[in-house]
Amino acid sequence: MQAKNIAVIGSGRIGRAWAIVFAKSGFDVKIHDASKDMLAGAIPSIRESLQDLASFHLIDEPVDTIVSRITACESLADAVADADLVQENIAEVVEAKRALFVELDRLTKPDALLASSTSGLPASTFTEGIAGRARCLVAHPVNPPSLVPLVELCGAPWTAHEAVERARAIYERAGQKPVTVNGEISGFLLNRLQGALLDEALSLYEQGYASAADLDTVIRDGLAMRWSFMGPFETIDLNAPGGVADYAARYGGTYRTIASGRTPFDWSADTLHRLDAERRAVLPRESIEERSRWRDRRLMALLAHRRDVKDGDD
Repeated sequence: MQAKNIAVIGSGRIGRAWAIVFAKSGFDVKIHDASKDMLAGAIPSIRESLQDLASFHLIDEPVDTIVSRITACESLADAVADADLVQENIAEVVEAKRALFVELDRLTKPDALLASSTSGLPASTFTEGIAGRARCLVAHPVNPPSLVPLVELCGAPWTAHEAVERARAIYERAGQKPVTVNGEISGFLLNRLQGALLDEALSLYEQGYASAADLDTVIRDGLAMRWSFMGPFETIDLNAPGGVADYAARYGGTYRTIASGRTPFDWSADTLHRLDAERRAVLPRESIEERSRWRDRRLMALLAHRRDVKDGDD
């Protein structure tokens, strides 16, 4: 039977975005938060975000229709009783997740999938002692999942292959772009790739090779122009007449030299203080939330463009 009911646990930014992802794709969503104040603000905030999406023509139904599929539940048991998939979004604390997953295993249907949005904790750290651990996995999104569709699926050693495949089908039906991580690894895939680039950017900044603004420009107006519609392997495949093998023959030596001579960044407090001061001169701390909303609107515009391009390609 096709999954229909989703429970979202945690109504912060990620939880609200997940509720949007599933509700706009036709799922019935129940959202729960241990904080009554957070839960009370969830649906009004979701409605506001959906209105923004509507302004970019990124939803295919009226806002009220999508909101009507979302129910706020004060009781965890009520939220998860009928769930086909539970999307957990609580704090990154192993003990808290373990306690919650024990409860979820007790309260849900035996075949419900239990997925965590954790960005760094392997599923094995909080599911080992659970009777239904074979249905538990990580489903790590990019913030916010309502605008960035990637979701990384990673099971523990005891997670059933069938559970990962079922989860993948649900996320695909919800319009996401799931990828499967074939073994537990710290940071999964996205954060390791992001971390490698960030480490080099911080190292170059610390050594004085460029300002923070210029390094941001290198990515924003350089690498990211291509990376917004193709990945690094396709990029190098197209950057030499003979594809990947030709690229490696031409530039492999250069990259080996770079790798052997690079200086890892050790998260120096002095360097980070200097970087923060440079950023605050550009963006005062009190303006970060406003700039974040601007970023989200730019992501909406990019999504709209990508959809138009895809429709044209089709």
